[in-house]
Amino acid sequence: MTELDQLSKLIDASENIVFFTGAGISTESGIPDFRSPGGLWEKNQPIEFSEFVRSERARREAWRRKFNMQTVMKDAKPNDGHHAIASLYQAGKVNAVITQNIDGLHQLAGVPEDDVIEIHGNGTYAKCLSCAKKMSLEAVRKIFAKDETLPTCSQCGGIVKTATISFGQAMPQEEMQRSEMEAIESDLFIVAGSSLVVYPAAGIPVIAAQHGAKLVIINREPTPLDNYATLTLNSEIGETLRTVTKV
Repeated sequence: MTELDQLSKLIDASENIVFFTGAGISTESGIPDFRSPGGLWEKNQPIEFSEFVRSERARREAWRRKFNMQTVMKDAKPNDGHHAIASLYQAGKVNAVITQNIDGLHQLAGVPEDDVIEIHGNGTYAKCLSCAKKMSLEAVRKIFAKDETLPTCSQCGGIVKTATISFGQAMPQEEMQRSEMEAIESDLFIVAGSSLVVYPAAGIPVIAAQHGAKLVIINREPTPLDNYATLTLNSEIGETLRTVTKV
């Protein structure tokens, strides 16, 4: 039996699949992997959350980087991997998608927003750090275009930041708790495109395995959690999921 046959059999036998996706699924849509060798975080030191809050200079640099990258993010479309996951969701096989990605591509592929758990936030909009009021990136761009004026919240005057989790910023408690619960309740937990080295997020697949779920890891390179897995596939995510779901 081939690895694809094994994956297909596991999917067919499961009633509560949870997907856990990382940068590897989005690179197939043309979005760079920030952490990889030669990636943006190697060329530009990440801006710590405390520095963003403390320094206007850091906030201006963060917004410069955001708008430089925005064309790539804006033009990205869901790929075969996103569509395969959405088709399994629509077939009633998938209960939730936990993602480390900030691009909103799972929602664009057809998974309802309420069932996409974004543990690293979302980069397609901004919000106030004080009152959480949302602000569109286009509105921020118009303000910033005027001599790099920093955006502030129209409701409370607070600092506005992309709705992502930065280095040094606390993980979103509600999303992490829900992710752990989904992992516990799943019968098949499929990791797609995560190197599984960033904690506490990388601990979620372990929770699933410890509570009896079959763990599948699809990633181009081996991961530190491969020993926990029922099945590992070092292959392209889109092609693999398209084949087993026949999308």
